[in-house]
Formats: sequence, structure tokens, C-alpha cells
Amino acid sequence: MGSEWLYYTQLLHSCNTHSLLHHGRQLHPLFLKKGILNSALTVGNRLLQMYVKCGSMVDARTLFDEMPQRNCFSWNTLIEGYMVSGGGGGDRGKSLELFQSMPQRNEYSWNVVISGLAKAGDLRHARLLFDQMPMKNGIACNSMIHGYYRHGHPREALRVFKDLNLNRLDASGRNSFVLATVVSACTHLLDIDCGKQILAQIIVNGVEFDPILGSSLVNLYGKCGDLDSARHVLSSMEEPDDFSLSALITGYANVGRMSDARSAFDQMVNPSVVVWNSVIAGYVFNNEDMEALVLFNMMRENGFREDFSTVSSLLCACTSIGGLGHGKQLHAHACKLGVSKDVIVSTSLIDMYSKCGSADDGCKLFRELEFCDTILLNSMINVYCNSGKVQEAKQIFDTMPHRTLISWNSMIVGLSQNGWPHLALDVFRDMNDLEIKMDKFSLASVISACASISALEHGEQAFARATIIGLEADPIICTSLIDFYCKCGCVDLGRKLFSGMENPDQATWNSMLMGYATNGHGLDSLNLFNHMQHVGVQPNDITFTAILSACDHCGLVKEARKWFHLMHSEYYISPGFEHYSCMIDLLARAGCLEEAMGLIEDMPFDADSSMWSAVLRGCTAHGNRDLGEKVAALAMDLDPTNAGAYVQLASVFASSGDWHGSSKVRSRMKGKNVEKNPAFQQVWSKTGTKWGSRTRPVVANGWPVVVTMAIAATVFSGRETSSRYG
Repeated sequence: MGSEWLYYTQLLHSCNTHSLLHHGRQLHPLFLKKGILNSALTVGNRLLQMYVKCGSMVDARTLFDEMPQRNCFSWNTLIEGYMVSGGGGGDRGKSLELFQSMPQRNEYSWNVVISGLAKAGDLRHARLLFDQMPMKNGIACNSMIHGYYRHGHPREALRVFKDLNLNRLDASGRNSFVLATVVSACTHLLDIDCGKQILAQIIVNGVEFDPILGSSLVNLYGKCGDLDSARHVLSSMEEPDDFSLSALITGYANVGRMSDARSAFDQMVNPSVVVWNSVIAGYVFNNEDMEALVLFNMMRENGFREDFSTVSSLLCACTSIGGLGHGKQLHAHACKLGVSKDVIVSTSLIDMYSKCGSADDGCKLFRELEFCDTILLNSMINVYCNSGKVQEAKQIFDTMPHRTLISWNSMIVGLSQNGWPHLALDVFRDMNDLEIKMDKFSLASVISACASISALEHGEQAFARATIIGLEADPIICTSLIDFYCKCGCVDLGRKLFSGMENPDQATWNSMLMGYATNGHGLDSLNLFNHMQHVGVQPNDITFTAILSACDHCGLVKEARKWFHLMHSEYYISPGFEHYSCMIDLLARAGCLEEAMGLIEDMPFDADSSMWSAVLRGCTAHGNRDLGEKVAALAMDLDPTNAGAYVQLASVFASSGDWHGSSKVRSRMKGKNVEKNPAFQQVWSKTGTKWGSRTRPVVANGWPVVVTMAIAATVFSGRETSSRYG
């Protein structure tokens, strides 16, 4: 029987996959027939183990329930089988039920359950059992450390490690894999002091620097900025591996020391693709995009085959330099390599196309993808919103399997910036109802949405939420609130908030300057600009848009001419479209029509209809009929449906007493079926809308009546907005 039993044992041992399950099942009735299954516990345990290895938990549980005798091995085998089979929560539940029912547990029982729960991310139950464990061992402690770190709780991982009695648990204190995990937790927290303590322990215990532990330590020092220590650790390794060298190069790149990174790279005899990628990524990170492209060519000349990481970095370089041609070449190259559908490469390609002005190509690529992760979907929300395709962005957002905070913020910003502030508020209310943790960008975005519809009460409620979570002094929140108050006409409140800020940045100064300008406080805006210069805050193009807008609103022609000239000659800022638009409008209002026309002729881009309309208004106000006719013709050629050009030209004739000419223009307008746009009255109320008469159509909250009716039904739903957040 001994040799026969040995043969059967070997057969059971060989049945370890699902495809061999039928062979194992044939042995089961044979053991019953020979009467050895119920007489020898070892046979039952072997058969039970076979069923578990083959993934047949139903057969395993049936056998387990029929076994007349069981020991810890029997229980542990079934518990472990449920823990690893399928990975579903129900199986883990059965493992826990069995564990709780065990008449006697050994160390392996505790280790199996704690390790399984920690790997699955069920850290709460894993920690409860870990705390109940009578005698903690190295395996259980290591499982908790790895579980906490892998699932985003590095501080808890360090706490468990520090609580260990390493003298008692020698193996765990010398386990390089565990130590590498703990060092990585220190890196995540940028806790270099804790990392140094662990390094001291490594040296005292004589732990060898294997590639994983060595690269973890180099990465820690690199990310914490202690690059001398990083190089010292690297020199302590007998044979520094590519991952450790890559970590050092990345550390140099992160602090802008690309010359040192390149020096370390050049000293290598045969660097791997990982190291090449680190240097290329370092150049891109430091905005040395051409160097990245040059190094890529060198990489190919040396016979190295690039991978998805190389392509992703190079696409970022093309994005930075606006090189659409290079980007398309890389796209074609990625297709040849077979990495174009990689989610990281796809995200980089879509970002490149969007930022290089070819968003349609990015959208086309997105539609061809078979798999998308959350990061890529977030990118597409931004791409669609930046292209004005809000419906497509909202469809992605509504069907996302998992939304991050970035998803919510991107959707709120996209809706607000594309003229859908009410729907932005609706998304914010949903976010609040789901108790999603908000950050400064969420709240700043919703305050901006409130600003666009001058919803004073709702904006203040959003600021109240910012105060509750401790963000009331955040510069981004305060800047948004200043802009919000000014757009609601509460300039004094905006200035009060601005004056209470410590060291406001350039964006905050610009918000206050623009607030003064748009509310007609031109002199206050200029005085504040002088103070801005006095405290040493450098102006940018937005600053000068605010200054010229202030001059435009208040008719300060001399000041406007001065700053329009100085922005280029003294601050080296080339005037953009907005700057020219402000100057042309101001000069036309002041009657300097020839000077306005001169600016239009000299500016480096074509005038739009708003510029011609500004000059035409000036011709009407100052009775310049000849120029008015010329400008009106240009405006009509640019936009034949522009009713304003016809109306203003008719006014030019009327102001000079030529009623026949005025009537002729209106007849021409009627003959071309060009209709005058109706006047709109903007209404905002806490309950949503207010309607006007047929003769004077009303736009509620800045929306057409039909749209506003839909919003009133779908967004507010008869609810008081203030009860939903704040």
C-alpha cells in the first residue's frame, strides 16, 4: 500500500491547474472505494488541496464538509482557497466565516487571512485581525506594511514598521523587500529623516543593497533633494543597476541639475532604455525639449529600441514647442512600434493634438481607442470643453465608471467657461450631495460660475464652504472671490478682500485692476497699477488689458497712449488682440478716428467685426459720414448678417440730416433679410427666472427664454439653491 499511496500522492500533486481537474476527480471515488479517504487525514488534506489548486471551490467545500476529521491544515487550505479564488468580496467573506469558526488557529491561519485582506485592500478588517493576533510574526507585519503602502497609506505603513520589535523579528528587519517598501513610504511622504534612520538600521544589520532596495534609497534622497547622499548610496553598491542610476538621474532632473544628470549618463558604458528614458524625461521636465529630441536621435543611432515611455516623453516635448509636425511623425512611429494604443501614449497624443491646435485629430484618436482609463477620460473632458463641445464632454463625464476630483473640477470649469454656468452649479450641487471632498479648484471654479451670472448669494455660499474647510485665505479662492464681487458690482467688497491679503500675486492684482476697470473706476485702476509697480509685482499682458480697459471706460486717451507704447518698449510685451481692441474703441469714442484706422492698418492681425463696429459708432457719434460708409462696407463684407453695421450706417446718415440715405440703408437691410437683434433684459432671482413681455423678450440669467425654461425644470427643480450647499 505504501508504494501505491506514494503513486497516488504524486498524481494529486501533479493536478494543480483547472485543466487537470478531471484527473483529480477520478481519484476521489477511488480513495472512497479503497476506504483510505476516511481513515487517513493526510489523504483527505491532499485531495482538498488539489481541488483548491484547480480552482474548484465547490468540490473543495463539499469534501471539507464530509471529512470526519480535520486539522489546521484542512481549515487553512480552504480559507486560503476562498481568499485567492476570484478575488470577490463574497469569497473573502467565506474565508472570514471559516476563520471565525476554527476550533484552533495557528500562525499560518492568521497570516493567510491578514495577508489576503491586505492584498485586496480591505485594510480595516486586516488591521482588526492584526491587532487581535496573539503573537505577531514577521509575515503578518510585512503584509500590513505592504498593504498600507500599496493602497495609499504610507504613514500607516511606517507606523506599523516602527512598532515592530526588530530584535525579536530578525528576518523582517533584514528583509530587503520590506525595507524597500518602507523607504518608498518615506519617499512618498518626503520624510528624509525617517529614511536616514532606516538606512542606519540597514547598515547596522548588514543588509545588502540589492537593486530594489538600492534604487529605493537613491530615489528617496533624489526626491528629497539630498543628491550627495543619493550618489553616496549608489557608490556603496557593488554593481549599481540601471534602476538606481535612473533614480539618481531623475533626482538631478527634479532640481534642475541636468548637467549633472547628463554627466552621470555619459559615464555609463551601456545604458539601458530605462536610463535613456530618464534623461529624455529630465530634459522635457526642464523645458529643454530640443535636447530631448536630439538625445532620442542619438538613442536610435546607438541601436536602442524606444518604448511607450520614450514616446510619451517626446510627445510632451512636441507639445511644449508646438511642434505638430514632429508630433504627427511620432504618432506614425508609435503605430509602427505598436504602442499607439497604450493608454499613456494615447493620453500624450491627445494632449499634444489639443495643445498644438489640432483637437479634431485628438478626438478622432479617442474614438478609435478600445480602452481608456480615468486620466485619459479627464483629458478628453478638457479637450472637448476647450473646443466648445460641451455635450461630448458631459457625455464622457456622465458615463465615467470612476470619477476623480479632477473629473468634477474639469466639468465645472468647462461648463462655466462655455456659457453654461447654471449647469456648472448643478454639477457642483451633485458633487456636494455625494459628499465628494472639494479642493480650492472646485470652489474657485464654482465662484467663477456664480460671477458669470452675478449670483451674489450663491457665490457667498460657496465661499462659506471654503471657510468651513479652511480655504478662506487661499490665494486662488481669494482671487476668484475678488473677481466675483467685482462682476456683481460690489467693488468695495472686492477691494476690502484684496487689501486684507498678504502678498497678493500677479493674478490677484490683475483681478482687482480688471474689477476697477469694468466698473468704470478708471482712476482707481491706474492708482492701483502704480502701487503694483511700487511693490515690485511684474505686470503681464492681462495687466495691460485691464489698464487699457480702464482708460477706455473713462476716456483717458493720453494715459492709454502712454501705456500702450510702454508695454512694448519698457516691459517687452507685444500688444495682443485685446490691447488693440481697447485702443481702437477708446480712440473711436474720443473722435480720433484716423488714429483708430491707423492702428487697424498697422496691427499684425485682421480686424474683426467688433473693431469695425467700434469705429462705426465713433463715426456716428462724431458725424464722419465718409469714413462711416467705408467702414460699414468693410464690416458688411466681413459679416453680411451683421445687423449692427446697417443700423449704425443708417444712424450716420440720419445724424448728418440725410434721411433719404438712412431710409435707403434700412431698405437694403430689409431686402437682404437681415434682422435687427432684439433687446435683452437680464434677470436674476433666487428662484430662477422672471419673464418679460412679447414686445421686449427677456433673457433670464443671461440665457434665452427657451433654454432658461429647461434649466428651471431640470436644474433648480423647485428647490432653494441655498439649501443644497453652503
